[in-house]
This record gives sequence, C-alpha cells and structure tokens, in this order.
Amino acid sequence: MVSPVHNWARNERCVPRTIRRPEFPDELAGIVAAAAQRDERVKVIGAGHSFTGAAMTDGHLVSLDAMNQVLHVDGTDVTVQAGIRLHELNDALFVRGLALPNLGDIDQQSIAGATSTATHGTGTSFGNLATTIVGLELVTGDGTIVRADEQTDPELLRVARVGVGALGALTEVTLRCVPAFNLHAVETIEPLADVLADFEGVMESTDHVEFYVVPGARRCQVKRNTRTDRPAEPQPRMAYVRDKWIGENLAFGTVCRVGRRFPTMAPRIAKLITSSASERELVDRSDRVFCSPRKVRFVEMEYGIPRAAVPEALERIVALVKTLPFPPLFPIEVRTSAADNIPLSTANGRDSGWIAVHQYIGAPYEAYFQGVEAIMDDYEGRPHWGKMHYQSADTLASRYPEWATFASWRDKLDPNRTFANPYLNRVL
Repeated sequence: MVSPVHNWARNERCVPRTIRRPEFPDELAGIVAAAAQRDERVKVIGAGHSFTGAAMTDGHLVSLDAMNQVLHVDGTDVTVQAGIRLHELNDALFVRGLALPNLGDIDQQSIAGATSTATHGTGTSFGNLATTIVGLELVTGDGTIVRADEQTDPELLRVARVGVGALGALTEVTLRCVPAFNLHAVETIEPLADVLADFEGVMESTDHVEFYVVPGARRCQVKRNTRTDRPAEPQPRMAYVRDKWIGENLAFGTVCRVGRRFPTMAPRIAKLITSSASERELVDRSDRVFCSPRKVRFVEMEYGIPRAAVPEALERIVALVKTLPFPPLFPIEVRTSAADNIPLSTANGRDSGWIAVHQYIGAPYEAYFQGVEAIMDDYEGRPHWGKMHYQSADTLASRYPEWATFASWRDKLDPNRTFANPYLNRVL
C-alpha cells in the first residue's frame, strides 16, 4: 500500500500507484516507457515546494532525490542532475568558486522544480532561474532521452527551460554560472508611501531590491542587496539565530497561531510585526544573503504584472485587505525581474513586477486570494506556475504571446499525455 504524498504546505495530496526512485536516466526512461505502453501517467516530484498540484498524480510518482550530483564543470558552465536541491547546488558551486547569478528566498527546491516553474529572485536586470540553463536532457512521453543545448536543438532548449512538467522529465541541466560573489545587504524600514511614489527608483537603486508590506501598516521593510568585492562580514551567529530562527520563524509562527485563533487581534499583530522588524547591514556570500530558512508553513499566490503597474495594484490589494472577513497574517512581498524569451516563462516578453500574497497554513485564504487574482486580471497578470491560482488555459492563453509554440512542442514530445495530471489539464 502506497502512503499518501503531501506537498510542503500540506494543501495538496495524492495517492500514487507507485513511488519510484531511479538513480540513472536510463532507469527513469524505462519507467516512463513502460507506463506509456500501458497508457498510465507519470509525474516527477522534487522537494514538493509547489503550492499547486503540479506534481500530484494517481499514476507513477517519480522522485529524483537519488539523482543529485554535479556531473561536469566547464569554466562557468556546470552540468548537474535534475534532482539536486538548491542548497546542495549552492554549496557545490561555492567550493568551485562559482555561484548562480540570482536566487529566490528559499533554497529547498530541486533545480528541476525551480526552473520548470520559472522560480525567480529579484533584480530589474536579472531573469528567473531558468534563464541560466544553456543545456538540458529530457525524457519524453514515450521514454526517449533527448538533449538540447545552444548548438544542438536550441529551439527545444528555449522552450523546455520552463515546462511545468508537461514536456517530459528533466534528468540534467547545464547552468551558466558566475564567479562566486558577496552581497552587501542593507535592510531598512521606510514609509510605504515614499517607496510607492518612487517605485522605479527604489527597485533600480541597486542590483537586487525587494520589500515587504504588512497590510494596514504605513511602513515597509526594504531589502537592498548589492554585489561587492568586500570580504564577508556576516552577522554574528547569535544575531543570525535571533533574527532568522527566533524572530522570523519561532516568534513569527507563534504570532500567526494566535492570529489564526483570534482573528480580531490581527490588526494589533500587524503593528507588532511592523514594529519588531529591525534594520541591519552585513556582507556575506550571495546565496546566504538571498536565501533564508522558512519553517513557518503557509500558502502563497504570486503574480507577475507589467512593472509600472505595481504601485497601483499594491494599493488596491491593501484596500482589499480592509474588506476581508479574515485578515492575512503574512506580509505582502514585492520583487522585480527582467524579461526573457522562454515561451511559458511568466516574464516572457516583458519586464515584470511581482506581488506575492501569503496566508498562514490553516487560516482562511480564499477571499483574499480570489480578490487579489481579480485585481491581477486587470493587468494581464501571469500566476507563478508553482503557486496557487484559479486560472485555466482559457484565461491564460491570451496572456502568453508564444502559447501556441509551447503547445506544439508538447504535442511533439508528449502526444499521449503521459505526463498529464489534473493541474496540467486545467492550466494547459
């Protein structure tokens, strides 16, 4: 009897027919080929950090945790197996004097899961993680192994960098990295009105900028990370534990539990969270600045919209929160990213501003998320493929200029939909 499988947030579950853990690409190809011959479904799961049902199946669930090695290094091009987790990859790159040019704030995902859903960090000049892929290997819907790079089948490479698991099962990717670098991190508390009034100036003030808004608060936390040649001057260990483990996890989790139990206290909790946020400054290795431990579980929705629309959209979300029967217990996160040419990338063809909304696990979120999505629809919003949303293929197709290009490649690589599941049936 196969046990149920849950995602990290516990909002999605499935009971697969089997759970398989291949160690080699040929073994994975054999699993897919056998399933295709029996007209059965296959899905690959990474860390389960998607908030959607992208990796859920009642067919054969494949974990690539045993395929997590660095295979080859050629200058700054690094080939890794698809199951390697980002934190493993960051450490492996660092000892080789390399780094990824940008990261999000969580490093628990597999590289395949993060790139296939167009996971991103922040920075007006930086694309999402998938834009660093310059080569890949993929098992298609009939079990065939195909390769693509900048010289061999560059069009397949372009399309398959963001596939949401619909084109096949990634077995390895080659990433174009950069020499390892430090970041000078400066975190400040600033009036929200000032940040929105000069939104473009703030977001372009240095390499990587993001800010967090607690609904109902007049001030926000702004994080500016600047690439530097300065040697590392990290926080003292006790200060790091205080801020990241006690403040952002233990204490914040306790506050969220109180807010979930006593919703009328939420406004006071918002003020408490805002007042407790502190300013700090440090220099550390890039991935240690980009990424933080996240132990408080939540559900999340994130939308990419034209960058210039962010201030107006955020003000509308703040106004929406005042009308909700149950207030959000998490801050709103705002980031940016550069345009790219990947057909199913959420930043395809446009520089994007990102607004992410969260709710503590177990607390009501439907009215909040549905209200935010209605606002995002007014700006041709594209939901992050790994985060919650209520869209379908009918509503999404017109928002992607190369939707038909992706669809034709899906028909070519997986015509019998071996990799389909209910989530993909809805959104593609």
